[in-house]
Amino acid sequence: MPSPIQNPRILLSHCRLHSPFPPKPHPTVSRHIHRPSRPLLRASSAAQQTLSTPTPTSSDILSVRESILSRRKTATEVAGEYLDRLRRTEPLIRSFVHVADEEAVMRQAAEIDGRVERGEEVGELAGVLVGVKDNICTVDMPSTGGSRILEGYRPAFDATAIGRLKELGAIIVGKTNLDEFGMGSSTEASGFQVTANPWDTSRVPGGSSGGSASAVSARQCMVSLGSDTGGSVRQPASFCGVVGMKPTYGRVSRFGLMAYASSLDVIGCFSSSVTDTAILLHAISGYDRFDATSSNIEVPDYASQLVPMDHFESKPLKGLRVGMIRETLGDGVDAGVVSSIQAAAVHLEELGCTVTEVSMPSFSLGLPAYYILATSESSSNLSRYDGVRYGNQIAADEINSLYGDSRANGFGPEVKMRILMGTYALSAGYYDAYYKRAQQVRTLVQKSFKAALEQNDILISPAAPTPAYKIGEKTNDPLAMYAGDTMTVNVNLAGLPALVVPCGVVEGGPAGLPVGLQMIGAAFDEAKLLNVGHIFEQTLQSNGFVPPLLTNC
Repeated sequence: MPSPIQNPRILLSHCRLHSPFPPKPHPTVSRHIHRPSRPLLRASSAAQQTLSTPTPTSSDILSVRESILSRRKTATEVAGEYLDRLRRTEPLIRSFVHVADEEAVMRQAAEIDGRVERGEEVGELAGVLVGVKDNICTVDMPSTGGSRILEGYRPAFDATAIGRLKELGAIIVGKTNLDEFGMGSSTEASGFQVTANPWDTSRVPGGSSGGSASAVSARQCMVSLGSDTGGSVRQPASFCGVVGMKPTYGRVSRFGLMAYASSLDVIGCFSSSVTDTAILLHAISGYDRFDATSSNIEVPDYASQLVPMDHFESKPLKGLRVGMIRETLGDGVDAGVVSSIQAAAVHLEELGCTVTEVSMPSFSLGLPAYYILATSESSSNLSRYDGVRYGNQIAADEINSLYGDSRANGFGPEVKMRILMGTYALSAGYYDAYYKRAQQVRTLVQKSFKAALEQNDILISPAAPTPAYKIGEKTNDPLAMYAGDTMTVNVNLAGLPALVVPCGVVEGGPAGLPVGLQMIGAAFDEAKLLNVGHIFEQTLQSNGFVPPLLTNC
């Protein structure tokens, strides 16, 4: 059976440059990864035909900027093309809960064209159309958090990340769908609609940032913002075949992000290339006086540190130590996912990495600890939605009934269940048994990652144990839904950065289903993850992850 990964020597045979990573001593590890002679599951023939061309993944942001500045294309023409595609595809996938007024979008694009005509400087993101998850506040559009309790709510301010994008010339094209307040893994728990996966519209796009991932996959926007509390950027990125970045906790300001679990929430990025992810992350990162948890550690220019493909040497990742987490490839993980991750490990070896298997015994403890901590924090954070401070109010004769009726009418079943779970975990007599023990497990997880990353430069794993599943398949089995977060929640507990890049396609749907490789790094080491992800992405044989939806619309 043919491997989904082409030998990178074919692509790199004419390239010579010094490696961006100096050689490091080989650590003591459990055992070396042996190269499989073939993948465990072959992608469908349709998928192979769709993804067979080994052309480098390009940057939409840089391409658009170059076109606008050279006047080969205007910002209004670019905006018109994306809006037209959005109109054609949106009825099929329903990525957005609110689309910006077309006249407003075209007016912003025309202002950019005017500045270019006058020879004035324009921002780095001039003309870039951005989708924004609807739990991130925008002053000129509704911000509902995917909940009926906030239907029609318009904030009086922009989130810090949104303000930074607008300062650089980005155009917000709309607000994307999500599981209510970020509580879900499929976007089926939205209070408004169910979003479909562009690779197969009968399947989920993942969650909770499913709308943002689906919009980028369907090229309804160039890039998008999501939020990640337990994997809500990385799992949808894997399901939809796009790049997803969860930054280090504190790297991006949370001001204007509707709080779910404040010690875990981060704003993340979606794009169709690592370069665009690097540009977008740099734009939104940095200290913010409105967020006491934001870090003042200097933010590097991530994109400028990416090695151009024509400068790759034959082993561009020589000396990089990669640890593959053993516990993420065992029982419960789809055979096609295991095959794709093993093939990705072989590809990394061929690029010069030393790939070894590492064991993290505390990994399986993360999921129950996460759900105790996240629900506990949510039961506190969501108390503000009472119909008085925030939220649509249901009239009642006395205050307790007003609170109860407003919440009962406004919250969906998943949110209600998580609030009850969290309140129970924090209640007198149970605090030590649940919340305190979960915090102790969190410390174990953090120490486990610290030890593993002292012996390895990055860690790798699947981003999800399965490819995208059918809409409705797990709605009546919440434990099965929660188990899908196994690969991602530990990273949030540890506060570390992680990057997901598409690495293969397995059988399913009209053209196969994408699988994402998760790369985990040390705190504030996003630059290394982006550089490795960029080299990995550019040297894949099948790196044009374009869903069949685009060929049919």
